[in-house]
Amino acid sequence: METTWRWSLVTAIAPIAWGTTYFVTRAFLPPDIPLWGAVIRALPAGLLLLALRRTRPRGAWWWRSVVLGTLNMGAFFALVYVAAQLLPTSIAATVMALSPLVMMLLARLFIAERLRMLPLIGGVVGVAGVGLMLFSTGASVNLLGVAASVAAMTMSSLGFILAKRWSGDVDVLALTSWQLIAGGGVLLVLALAVEGPPPALDGSELLAFAYIGIVATAASYAAWFTGLRHLDAGTVGLIGLLNPVTGVLVGTVIAHEVLGMRQFAGIGLVLVGVLLGQPIVRRLARRRPSVSANAPHACSVGSADA
Repeated sequence: METTWRWSLVTAIAPIAWGTTYFVTRAFLPPDIPLWGAVIRALPAGLLLLALRRTRPRGAWWWRSVVLGTLNMGAFFALVYVAAQLLPTSIAATVMALSPLVMMLLARLFIAERLRMLPLIGGVVGVAGVGLMLFSTGASVNLLGVAASVAAMTMSSLGFILAKRWSGDVDVLALTSWQLIAGGGVLLVLALAVEGPPPALDGSELLAFAYIGIVATAASYAAWFTGLRHLDAGTVGLIGLLNPVTGVLVGTVIAHEVLGMRQFAGIGLVLVGVLLGQPIVRRLARRRPSVSANAPHACSVGSADA
C-alpha cells in the first residue's frame, strides 16, 4: 500500500510541473517561436538524461524511440501550440482532460488492462471538474483548434500506452532521453523549415528555458514514465488531471488571479476524480461489501452466545 502511494506521488511530479509551464511560458518566453521553444525544451533535456545514463538505443528501440518521441513530444508539442493559438485555454484543457479515459480504453486494447468502474467514474468526474473550473460561457469554439487538441490528446495517450507496453526492463531515464532526443529532432527539422534560424535569447529567457527543460521536461517525463511502469494506465492518467489544477493555483498565487466558488468546486471534483483512480481506494471499496456481509453473521453469533 505504501509503495503504491509512493509511485503515485512520484508520478504527480509530472503534471504539477507541467502545470507551472503555462505561467512561465506566458511571463518569460517569446510568443513567436513556438517550434523553436519546443526544440529548446526537448533536445537539451534529452541530452541531459542521456549524459546521466549514457545508454544508446539498441535493436527495435531505434525506431520505437522515434515513434514514441513523435507521439509524446514532437507532434504533441506542435499540436498543443496550434490548439493554444486557436482555442481558449478552458476548451483546450477540457479536451486534454479526456486523456485518462482514452488511456484506459487504449490500455484495454493494447496491454489488456481491465476497465475498472471507479477509475472510469473518476475520469468522468475529473473532466467535469476541469470544465467547471475553467469553462466560460463566452468561450468561442474553433473546429480546427478542437481537432488539433483532440489529436494531441489522442496521440500522447497512445504514446504513453505504447511506452508502457514496450518499455519492459529498459532504464526509465534512458527511455525518456531517447524519446526527448527523437521528438526534439523531429521538431528541429520543422522549426528550421517554418521559423528559420534559432532565436537569440536573453538571460531571463534562458533561465525560463532551463527551468522548463530540467524540471518540467527531463525530471517530469522521467517521473511520468516511472509511474506508467509501476501503476495502471488509468491511475496515471487520472493523476495527470493535477496539471490544470496546478495551472489555476499558480495563476492565483503568482499572477494574483481570483478564484470563485465555481473554480473551488471544480478543483474539488478533480481531486475526487484523482482519488477514485488510486489503488488504495479500490481496495477499500472492495473490502466494504465483505465487511457489511459479515456484520449480520457476527451479530447472530453474538446473540447465540449470549
